Amino acid sequence: MQTKTMKHSLIFRNILFGFLSWAVPFIVSIAFYRPGGVLIVPHDLFKSVMIVVGSFNGCYFLYLYFNQVQSHFVLQGFIVGLTWLAINIILDALILLPMMKVSFADYFMSIGMQYFIIPAMSITMGLIADKKIAH
Repeated sequence: MQTKTMKHSLIFRNILFGFLSWAVPFIVSIAFYRPGGVLIVPHDLFKSVMIVVGSFNGCYFLYLYFNQVQSHFVLQGFIVGLTWLAINIILDALILLPMMKVSFADYFMSIGMQYFIIPAMSITMGLIADKKIAH
C-alpha cells in the first residue's frame, strides 16, 4: 500500500521524468544543427539517432520511475506512458512546431507518431514487473 507521500513522489517523478524524456533528446538534437537551423547530417541519420537517444533516455527514466512503484504495475505503466506521451506532444507543439514551421498533421506523421513508443515501453515494463511480483 502506498502512503500519501509516496503517491505524491510518484506524481512528481512522473511529470519530471516526462519532461526530461522530451528535454534530453531536444538538447542532443541541437548538436546536429548549425546556427540558423541548418541540419549538418543527413536527415535519415538524424532521425535514427534521435529514435535511439529517445529510446535509451525513455528506458532509463522508466527504470528510475518503476524503482519507486510498489503495486499496480500495469496501471502505472499506462499512467506514466500516456502522461509522457502527452507531455512530449504538448512540448513539441509549444516549442518544436513553431521552430519547424509545419502543420500539426505533418509534424505528427514525421515525429509525433514515434512518441507512441513511450506507452509501448512503459506498459511492457509494467507487465514484466507485475509478472515478476506475482511469482
